[in-house]
Amino acid sequence: MTLLHLFDLDGTLMYGSAAPVEISRQLGLTDEIAQLERAFVAREIGPHEFSLAAQKLWTDLTPAHVRAAFEGAPWISGIREVWQEIRERGDYCAVISLSPSFFVELLLEWGAHAAHGSVFPEVPFTRPVDMAGILTPEGKVTVADRLCAQFGVERSDCVAYGDSSTDVALFEAVPRSVAVNARPYLVEKATHVYEGRDLREAYQLTGVARTGVEAS
Repeated sequence: MTLLHLFDLDGTLMYGSAAPVEISRQLGLTDEIAQLERAFVAREIGPHEFSLAAQKLWTDLTPAHVRAAFEGAPWISGIREVWQEIRERGDYCAVISLSPSFFVELLLEWGAHAAHGSVFPEVPFTRPVDMAGILTPEGKVTVADRLCAQFGVERSDCVAYGDSSTDVALFEAVPRSVAVNARPYLVEKATHVYEGRDLREAYQLTGVARTGVEAS
């Protein structure tokens, strides 16, 4: 059976942080993005409002800032090793995140078969973000369905990895899921629970990992 592994980014592949936070750090805007993050977590604003406000903060953003944010982010260990094994097994791995596409898509360099984020204009910005391209938690399921069609698998062949409320809909849509350093309400919906900083250990919980992908 061919499997499709679906990974969240913020708080899942990235330990204790999120792409917007790391991007804003490069611009000296940590306080401003923290305020937006708090409003989003409290559900005072949704993905569309958050994305629009974030783009306004990032007026001076350049590709160099994005690359520095990516390279300096607190990634958990073992991402490339897990994705390499997934590829060697003939399975598929993809990232689905509400974070900006220009950041999320950099994970293709690490071996993901696909990487989908909220669609932002090319950096530096010359036009406003199109709200139609902003992902929602429910939109993650829509993207997952498109990936299933692309790779010739079903929802029943999917494994989801996530940490927060933005992953609830996807966890409810697939039969296997791994809550990675997750909030209690997501833990309740997961088939496996992992606390730590090595994706290889989380991946082993699915029961498909080879011994060669064990954390060192």
